[in-house]
Amino acid sequence: MAKELFLEIGTEEIPAGFLPRAMADMEALIRKELETARLDFVEMKTLATPRRMALFVGGIPAVQPDAEITALGPAKNIAFGPDGAPSKAAEGFARGQGVDVSSLTVVTTDKGEYVAAVRKETGRPTHELLGEILPRLIGNIPFKKSMRWGDFDVRFARPIHWIVALFDGVVVPFSFGPIESGTVSRGHRFMANTTFPVKDFAHYLEECERHFVIPDPEVRKEIIRREIHRVAKAAGGHLLPDEGLLDEVTFLCEYPSAVHGTFSPDFLKVPKEVLITSMRSHQRYFSVVDGDGKLLSVFITVNNTLTEDPTVVVKGNERVLRARLSDARFFFEEDLKVSLASRVEALKAVVYQQKLGTSYEKMERFRALAEELADLLNPGVKAKTSRAAYLCKADLVSGMVGEFPEVQGIMGREYALAQGEDPEVALAISEHYLPTQAGGDLPTSDIGAFVSMADKLDTICGCFGVGLIPSGSADPYALRRSALGVINIILDREYRLSLSDLLDRALSRLAPKLTRPAAEVKSDVLEFFRGRFVNLLADRYPTDAVDAAVSIGCDDLVDAVARIGALAAFKSRPDFAELAVTFKRVGNIVKEGVEAKIDPAHFQDPAEKDLAANVANVTIAVKAAIGVKDYVTALTEIATLRAPVDTFFDKVMVMADDEAVRTNRLALLTSIARLFAGVADFGRIS
Repeated sequence: MAKELFLEIGTEEIPAGFLPRAMADMEALIRKELETARLDFVEMKTLATPRRMALFVGGIPAVQPDAEITALGPAKNIAFGPDGAPSKAAEGFARGQGVDVSSLTVVTTDKGEYVAAVRKETGRPTHELLGEILPRLIGNIPFKKSMRWGDFDVRFARPIHWIVALFDGVVVPFSFGPIESGTVSRGHRFMANTTFPVKDFAHYLEECERHFVIPDPEVRKEIIRREIHRVAKAAGGHLLPDEGLLDEVTFLCEYPSAVHGTFSPDFLKVPKEVLITSMRSHQRYFSVVDGDGKLLSVFITVNNTLTEDPTVVVKGNERVLRARLSDARFFFEEDLKVSLASRVEALKAVVYQQKLGTSYEKMERFRALAEELADLLNPGVKAKTSRAAYLCKADLVSGMVGEFPEVQGIMGREYALAQGEDPEVALAISEHYLPTQAGGDLPTSDIGAFVSMADKLDTICGCFGVGLIPSGSADPYALRRSALGVINIILDREYRLSLSDLLDRALSRLAPKLTRPAAEVKSDVLEFFRGRFVNLLADRYPTDAVDAAVSIGCDDLVDAVARIGALAAFKSRPDFAELAVTFKRVGNIVKEGVEAKIDPAHFQDPAEKDLAANVANVTIAVKAAIGVKDYVTALTEIATLRAPVDTFFDKVMVMADDEAVRTNRLALLTSIARLFAGVADFGRIS
């Protein structure tokens, strides 16, 4: 009969940023443990608050199923002598497996014949197995940082104070450090600081609610969402959506309640991004806007308790926020006293990267590259592009950005506008950081796009050039994000550029800094871009279409996407399967192709003549379509060859005895295969 497992790990407050990943890891670990133990299950759920992590698994059998285990031993010729007698190797293997040597069998594998021991393993009670699994599970949950406490040889994100472990309502006995598993959980630290017994998962959820704990983060999140919208409306405005902050606040409380406070409207003279950042980053406050999206002097805070007098809480939060916003206003007003242009010189004292020089040197490099992009794509904005590139890093040495790094670029824009710079230049200063995340906003102007691309290309080529190459999850300079940013800008604005040429331009200015050969760096960076491009497009199109198109090149990213889209559309044709069979047969026969001119004098069958005539007409149409990048039409034209190609295969023996005839037929098929050359490697289409 199926049973349920319930585990709760009670702790001191775990940082909010640790918990989502820890929940996923705990689920992955228990899945692996149950699979290894041959224990099926029906459902699974993980829960977490700052003070607890919990796991529910339903539908686990009461007893582990029996199993027949086959273990491979030495090769047959080693295990048995010529007379069939078992060798010492066979005897040792049998002894190690706990079976008699006479019970060894011979099995055939890909590598030959080997002896094997087959033993039956009787299933153990699940309750007993869990006593071994659960402490191992707790100890294996990875955290960004874990700690030891006391003199105990265990680690966890924070010290553990209690453990509830039940299988079918019965305690699973084990210890983790000084803590023995049991049936007793605890309520909210301030609102119900008492213990309560747990019978099963359903009972746990009921008791938690009675003790002011909402253990399910999804439930807490929706409560918070509903509350902050309600409070924003009560305050006369609308909530400024912030899913990231909502996710964080969800893991900062066990029993959320929301209230709103106000701050002096005088602070609204400071750019709204600064106010929002200050409230969000330092205080975890939500912002409120009016119907036009204008920031109001209202904030919302989510508490971890219900209070008898909310005004006391509000006043405390208002006092703290007033100090924060006063600092922000001071930095803003002081920064305005110094022109943005005069700050550029200070970048000479800011080390961007030890081997790549100062921020000023970096700016000079990508400024020149941005100017070249303007020359290539929109010469009319070259002067503004140059100015934007010159100023775009100046706010890094401002007091505001020093205090609030999140507003870099934004403050550059605000200072530029306040100091009379061209609005297009000011906009590009803020946009050159875009996109800041996957799927994020992209620059809205060519000026911003040119500066953004140039900055990112300099970063990528520079880091690769001095050996700072991303590996695994380590990417301290966010090179993957930068590469995707360049790709997305090019695709969004449909810039017809050679990626290879862009890298040459960037690397030429980095030449004095490189510690690796430029050609080697370029090759690595091209492959890096190719990987990011393939991953991006694989989420939008069939992976084989992406692979087939990219395999013949993706130097022009816009062109590559057009070819991928055409292939995807081609694959959706009702007759695609038949087309694929026909054209793959062509490719399989000619493989690398035959370098020979098609000679009509060697045609021996009307099917050859008919196919050649069709190929000649289709070739003209395909070249014309590819010339204007109309790949859908090109593939559609190629598809018309299916019938004459099928007829050709039915009527003609390609590998004729006469060498001239055979070569002529192979040349004809080669001309068909090469019709795809401007679109994709059709052999990679599945």
